[in-house]
Amino acid sequence: MERSHRYTRTAMAMHWLVALLIIGNVALVWIIDWLPDGAVRQAIDVHKSTGLTVLGLVLLRILWRLGHQPPPLPTSYPALERRGAHAAHLVLYGLMLGLPLSGWLHDSAFKDAALHPLTIFGLPWFRIGVLASLDPVAKEQAHAFWFAVHSYLGWGLYALVALHIAGALKHQFVDRHGEFGRMLPWGRADGA
Repeated sequence: MERSHRYTRTAMAMHWLVALLIIGNVALVWIIDWLPDGAVRQAIDVHKSTGLTVLGLVLLRILWRLGHQPPPLPTSYPALERRGAHAAHLVLYGLMLGLPLSGWLHDSAFKDAALHPLTIFGLPWFRIGVLASLDPVAKEQAHAFWFAVHSYLGWGLYALVALHIAGALKHQFVDRHGEFGRMLPWGRADGA
């Protein structure tokens, strides 16, 4: 029996939930400088909460995927595109883990952490102790380092998501492969 060329509903739900959370978090970062001063701290807390939520969901998604093989890419896709898609997905998973982890490391070295407890949507969460307990100079250096890592990973994510969307659009509208049907619950994929 041939495997379906569609993702399962669980895979679709996890994909779109993580995608929406990431899009919302990116939008929040881009507008934060335009928020009134009184709203900035709350926006930062929502950004952290969303990032840690994405981290948890991506870990769950990886665990789930270990037991549920994704559908094969259609054999009509050129071999280079199939290899590129697999490589891009691996890098994308790395970025979806690396961004929230680097943000958590950055926050854990925050010099004023005691004034701003870390929470996930109001529920207490912990900072990474080895960074939180550094002396002030080392803490400031770690804070700056992890912020830079977090920023660079963010730019990498922007580029890879743009490539991911461009590839899906190409396969859907240029190659007419019905790509959207693989990842949309109401779609259909013929496996061409």
